[in-house]
Amino acid sequence: MFFKDTGKRQLYTEIFKETNKQLHQAFSQIKEEFDDHLTSINQNTNEIQSNYELILVLEQKINKLAERIDKIQLFLQKFGLPLEEKQTFKPVNLSKREQEVFLVIYTKEELKGTVTYLDIARYTGLTEDLVASYVSNMIRKGVPIIKKYINNQVHLSLDPRFKAVQAKENILQLEQKTLFL
Repeated sequence: MFFKDTGKRQLYTEIFKETNKQLHQAFSQIKEEFDDHLTSINQNTNEIQSNYELILVLEQKINKLAERIDKIQLFLQKFGLPLEEKQTFKPVNLSKREQEVFLVIYTKEELKGTVTYLDIARYTGLTEDLVASYVSNMIRKGVPIIKKYINNQVHLSLDPRFKAVQAKENILQLEQKTLFL
């Protein structure tokens, strides 16, 4: 665009200079705010990582303590001292879907160690939310399901004593059927 009038040209040049200056200031301010947010995020990330590492160390220590307690119990048992009473499990009635979820936990836990809601959802065709609901119902009914949170994800397993008793006595009165998992 050519301006024949130099006065108009000068006016537009001044307006563009002022607008450019205002834009530059606004973007500089936004950049400073982003830099502040980035610094905060980095600090939070470092704190989260430190907490996670601490939790791992604590989990290792708890496992070592559990092993030591087991050794102490075995030692005491050799001398005839009574150990804690054997936990008894009462029969529980589960719905068909709860039985299905339970069987996935029961069988897949042996292969993987723990099972996630997503694992169960894949085998049952249910949503993760429904699986979580069924698991909560079973826990309320007295099924000793152990929940662990690893990387913000729930990992499920069964109390090993319960699993052994369930295998022998069919506490949950599960129907005999073959699951193709």
